[in-house]
Amino acid sequence: MPGLLDAGGVMNGGPGDDEVRDGHVNDVSGSLTGPLVQAREIHGGIRVHHGFEPLPPPFQLPPAGILVDREESLAALDSVRMDDQAAGSPRVAVLSGPAGIGKTAVALHWAHRERQAFPDGQLYADLRGHAAGEPVEPAEVLGRFIRAFGISPERIPADAAERAALYQSLVSGRRIVVVLDDVLSAAQVGPLLPASAAGMAVVTSRWRLAGLLMRGGRGIRLERLSAEGALDLLRRTLGEDRAAREPDAVRELAELCSGFPLALCVAGARLAARPGWDLAEMADALRHERRRLNALSVEEDITIRATLTLSYRGLSPPEAARVYRLLGLFPGPTFDSRAAAATVGLPRARTRHLLGVLVDANLLDDVPGGHYRFHDLTLLHARETAEEVDVPAVREETVRRALDWFLHATFAASGAVLPYRRLSAPEPAYPPAEPLAFTGRDEALDWLENEFANVRAAARAAFELGAFQTAWRMVDAIWPLFLYRGHHAERLAVDRLGLEAARACSDVHAEAKMLNRTGLALRDLGRLEEAAEDFREALRIWRRLGDAQRVAGGLRRLGLVERDLGHLDRALTLFGEALERHRSLDESRKAALTLCDIGQTLIIEGRAAEAVAPLTEALHLLTAQADPHNEARALILLGRAEAADGGAAARLLTRGLRLMRDIGSATGELQALRALGDLALAEGRTDDARRYREEARQVAERTGTAPDPAG
Repeated sequence: MPGLLDAGGVMNGGPGDDEVRDGHVNDVSGSLTGPLVQAREIHGGIRVHHGFEPLPPPFQLPPAGILVDREESLAALDSVRMDDQAAGSPRVAVLSGPAGIGKTAVALHWAHRERQAFPDGQLYADLRGHAAGEPVEPAEVLGRFIRAFGISPERIPADAAERAALYQSLVSGRRIVVVLDDVLSAAQVGPLLPASAAGMAVVTSRWRLAGLLMRGGRGIRLERLSAEGALDLLRRTLGEDRAAREPDAVRELAELCSGFPLALCVAGARLAARPGWDLAEMADALRHERRRLNALSVEEDITIRATLTLSYRGLSPPEAARVYRLLGLFPGPTFDSRAAAATVGLPRARTRHLLGVLVDANLLDDVPGGHYRFHDLTLLHARETAEEVDVPAVREETVRRALDWFLHATFAASGAVLPYRRLSAPEPAYPPAEPLAFTGRDEALDWLENEFANVRAAARAAFELGAFQTAWRMVDAIWPLFLYRGHHAERLAVDRLGLEAARACSDVHAEAKMLNRTGLALRDLGRLEEAAEDFREALRIWRRLGDAQRVAGGLRRLGLVERDLGHLDRALTLFGEALERHRSLDESRKAALTLCDIGQTLIIEGRAAEAVAPLTEALHLLTAQADPHNEARALILLGRAEAADGGAAARLLTRGLRLMRDIGSATGELQALRALGDLALAEGRTDDARRYREEARQVAERTGTAPDPAG
């Protein structure tokens, strides 16, 4: 089809649009939207591929809740938004104040109100600067933000600096607001601030973050609510009629909560759930609880803990109090009803009801996606209460129930994504009553993606609890997420945790598996010498254990590193030895992968004709396997090797492209399109080459892949 041009967007003329061929003029002028065909003669059918549909702007803000008495703070944020900033100088507002003062509520309320001012997106991240666990790393948040703009996870750079650069490219010129909640330090958020003057960042922290203020940020200090503001918040929670019946008690409650919005909301929710309870009775109980805690030196601690304790004591049914305590031990930042049910040992339906009770009591926040989380002060109170009420054996059993849930779920997800992995089924001490099941690969991958932070925290908790087998097996099971969706910056630390756990339980088989994992992570990071050392150490263990199949795999991995280093002869030698071993073991799939490696290396070395035989054999072997990705990879490699026979090459590459699209592999689709473009260019079919190059450009743009240097 000479002359086919897939516009897929708006065309306004330009190079290549006006061409003269054999006295015929193909002229495009003006503005056209949609597919366009320019042709002199067309034989056969026409297929026009539409460009991808762009994702809508990301709007990630959680609900804001009630806000009172913050007009001054909102006006200060308005002032920051209206500031004229120089290019490359971000607008940053730093909301600071003590715990429970309502910083998050102010930031979210303002950002929701100003949505029209930021039509290109509203990003949100909880940096967990003062939470019980480790603060969130900037590189991890950068990965989330980049994915929010439609960049596929496997195309996100591993290097933190490269991630930051890609992020800035994505937000450049966009009118976006970035809400960075519970920040520990200026360094934690530096890479997350949009450099473009069109964007703005709202940062909340218990600290004033002088580092940001020195760089032009505006500090906004939140103080306690005024007496009238505290009364207003209570009236809104209780209802005007009820508050009017006991005005003195309402006033005393407001004073006892010391103007802290968190304390006022918890107390108000407690009363709202008890319409028959006199407000004076609540005030008296709160007064006594504050006296009990008066040894504490910080007033906000006394105020908030007192209200939390009273709300906890009044939970109905009493079973909700047990769930509150035990979920405070949950080893992760968020949880859904399935994980919560497994942790507390109750049916899911009952657990959902009790979670609703805790949300209504303002002891738990519900977040998008059917998950829940504690405020950091509420989490601390729940854990302290569990330590006071529940014996150590109960607390340990609770954590182990959560760990067994994650172990079972990650194994189920791993099996759904990569059914050919030979993982022995876990035998948890506390198998979930309602185990998680997946209908397909995409659903399982999405679960691993969404639960990655929780699985990582669970693996760390298992290690700290001494459950080393659980820790390394959980790390092993999450492998499909890294294979398909990258997470390169976070992956090495997780794999090294698995290696540490394997060594702690003196399991040399597990140690070698984890060394292979760390080696692959290092290779993806470009740290090839370190990767080779881990591969060699794993290989020594496999040889000592006499595991012939693993020895063959170790040789192949070392061959990959040698090829990366440019040592093609060494790579071919290692691949050849690995292939011989896989064949002797009747490992047809592994043999096919090694044949692909041999063929690819021969192509790189300029010996394409020699690559045809191993790649043909690889394709034959993979056709019988449930491994469509590698089957498509073999088709594309064979198509490149068959370049001398243009017709055969085109058929192979087209099959590979179709299969990559069927399985949703953007990186594989890109490889096929570039190969088709190279083939067309070599044959002088410049129009076809241009078309493939344009399709490849669109895929690269969609996935965040670097443009083809040849294009």
